[in-house]
Amino acid sequence: MRSPWGRVIKAIREDEDAVRSLGKSVYFYKMESLILGGIAGAFAGFVFAVSRQSVQPDNYSTALTFFAYAVVILGGAARVMGPVIGAVIFWFLLVVVEQVLRQAVGADLIPKWLMTTNQVGQVRFMLVGLCLMLLMIFRPQGIFGDKKELALDARA
Repeated sequence: MRSPWGRVIKAIREDEDAVRSLGKSVYFYKMESLILGGIAGAFAGFVFAVSRQSVQPDNYSTALTFFAYAVVILGGAARVMGPVIGAVIFWFLLVVVEQVLRQAVGADLIPKWLMTTNQVGQVRFMLVGLCLMLLMIFRPQGIFGDKKELALDARA
């Protein structure tokens, strides 16, 4: 974000017309960022395919999309390291919530009529979804996001 290219991309995000009036080709910069994002996505697809040893349409389910959005929301979309740290926090939360629920059901702290061990996975997603809703209500820029980045008018 501190390089000339990054400052132009950030300026395009804020106000395209102002960047265009400074003589920069908005189309060219948008195309560059699209190509770089495509390269990063292709590399991620290669890694995903190698880890699964095959690629099938059912690998890309609704849960995978939910995970990706949750990671970006959690870490903050306007930061480079936000989604990376958001991924670590998200997976940590999923594992911890599942383990706590499983141990609570196993120790009869949660009655069997309320939840069984087979329902722990679904309840885990409900609790993490509730936490994400609360995060979006009280801190919409994410954990590491900047409040200024969400402003529609950067001058305000």
